[in-house]
Amino acid sequence: MIISHLRALIKFKGDSFLLPLQTPLSSSRFSPHATLLASLLHSSSFSNNGDRPQSRYQKVTNLDHAFNLFDEMTQRRPLPSVVKFTQLLNAVAKMKHFSSCLDLFKQMCLIGAPVNEYCISIAIKCCCQMSRTNDGFALLASCFRRAVVPNVFIFNTLLDGLVVENRIAEAERLFKKLIKQKICEPNVVTYSTMIKGLCKFGNNDIAIGLLRLMDERGCEPNVVVYSTIIDSLCKDKMIDDAFKLFNEMVFAKGIQPDVITYNSLIHGLCNLCRWDEVSKLLKEMEEDVRISPSLRTFSILVDAFCKEGRVDEAEAVIDIMVERGEVPDIVTHNSLIDGYCLRGEMTKARSLFDSLTSKGLVPDVFSYNSLLNGYCKSLKIEEAMHMFHEITKKGLKPDIVTYDTMLQGLFRVGRCGEARKLFDEMRSQGLTPNECTYRIILDGLCNNHQVEDVLSLFHMVGDSKLNSDIQVYTILIDGMSKCGKLDIARDLFQALTLKGLQPDVRTYTVMVSGLCGEGLLKEAKHLFRKMDESGCPPDGVTYNVLLQGYLKNQNYDDVEMLLQEMDGRRYSLDASTLSMLIDEIAAGSVDRSMLKLIGKLVPKEMMDTTAVPR
Repeated sequence: MIISHLRALIKFKGDSFLLPLQTPLSSSRFSPHATLLASLLHSSSFSNNGDRPQSRYQKVTNLDHAFNLFDEMTQRRPLPSVVKFTQLLNAVAKMKHFSSCLDLFKQMCLIGAPVNEYCISIAIKCCCQMSRTNDGFALLASCFRRAVVPNVFIFNTLLDGLVVENRIAEAERLFKKLIKQKICEPNVVTYSTMIKGLCKFGNNDIAIGLLRLMDERGCEPNVVVYSTIIDSLCKDKMIDDAFKLFNEMVFAKGIQPDVITYNSLIHGLCNLCRWDEVSKLLKEMEEDVRISPSLRTFSILVDAFCKEGRVDEAEAVIDIMVERGEVPDIVTHNSLIDGYCLRGEMTKARSLFDSLTSKGLVPDVFSYNSLLNGYCKSLKIEEAMHMFHEITKKGLKPDIVTYDTMLQGLFRVGRCGEARKLFDEMRSQGLTPNECTYRIILDGLCNNHQVEDVLSLFHMVGDSKLNSDIQVYTILIDGMSKCGKLDIARDLFQALTLKGLQPDVRTYTVMVSGLCGEGLLKEAKHLFRKMDESGCPPDGVTYNVLLQGYLKNQNYDDVEMLLQEMDGRRYSLDASTLSMLIDEIAAGSVDRSMLKLIGKLVPKEMMDTTAVPR
């Protein structure tokens, strides 16, 4: 349906520093150029100036040109006005030469050139762009020493710097200080920056609270504010809440959504496989609101289809992109490569990868990571190693995902020694192992029965954050059980409460499996029943594991009861459990009267391939 809608739509067509003190030559209260400079700089820093004719100070084309012009300006007497210096600084900053812009600013201060809040704002922005927000605050202090009144644009820049550096708690303190001490009245950019920071860390409720505060203080939110929160809700799979906010924005506030808003909603629906709603939203987007899908829209669809294994539909989307004049970029191609790899179609994946250069695209580390993952999952470790070494030869730097993928691949084929060497290489390259790396190593060692190494690593890590993760304990409990160390697995499970960790359904399931594997059905059943009491009800996998435990140990007393419970909870039998039940019925161990009940638990996709006796 999505493809047909898309086809139909084609028919529409530096160093830390402190400034030397000087008498301010201009400020927001005294400068005759304040209005011009405000419009010049504060729609967004480093932006173009609309259709106004540009002065020679704004027309600099490269850094040498800027330096020559600056030298010329500093030789004049009297010195040029603050407007001209500010225009030059802004031009250099627009070219992203942030360090050079700061050097020019420092020279201005040293020669006594005029400095006001607008050029200080540019300097602070440069600091923040280079992740030197602390230097930005040093410049803020110089404002007060110079009797230059910092404006809301300066504080917005500092807030954004803190958010970019993930210093959200400091950003919150600064924001509250602005309001409580009435330093300046936050504008829509201030609120938008804070909301962006809160959403970055998943603090959606506080972000929505800030949205309400905007209304209370008479600051009208815009599409950027709403879209930021909608995007965060979608990423957290709170899609219904996202649509409520969307409807509030459109119908209560009269704010028109843009393509970014729709992209967030489409992405959220794709992640939840709500394809009918995706199709409806695409139709509404272009037919009702007259917003054309962007390259990002198509890339979202391609990626979603590929992750679902629906590569044919992903290819159809790319065909439509091309028909509409959109050129698929490296992100789109990476998604398709990943889709082929997930389906094990490595020949197609490699062929597409090799064709990138002829399409004017350069493979990036994500392109390589997808291929590595495909080769490793196909157990083609030699091809994976070849691609891994090619990354650095092409001038790219492997990232943590690259190493994690290779580690997992090496453990899968039992090459634990090489995995250890690769881990050491990763650390020597300055990459810090994260929670995912740690889990891969633990799981790999467990699967290769390296019990002593697993426990040694676990105890060496101790009480650090890495061991405060329920997934780590689940891996260890599962691994110890499979290695015949049930006592260790049991001890680990019982220690969870002392660690302040709550077992999830997977943790319970692997423990039940371990107990069944040792024939301890009574203990397994007791733990199974405890799941509901603990607020963690068993899922379909847990039921299948326990059923298999009963059947393997030739204990048939509770089989019918478990099957009835599965039917009541609308769970299905997996292929292994179904096969075992059929064998037991054929052998006469399980009563044929259960066949009707078993038939209700067979998923539709297995009905055509499984012969259930009648």
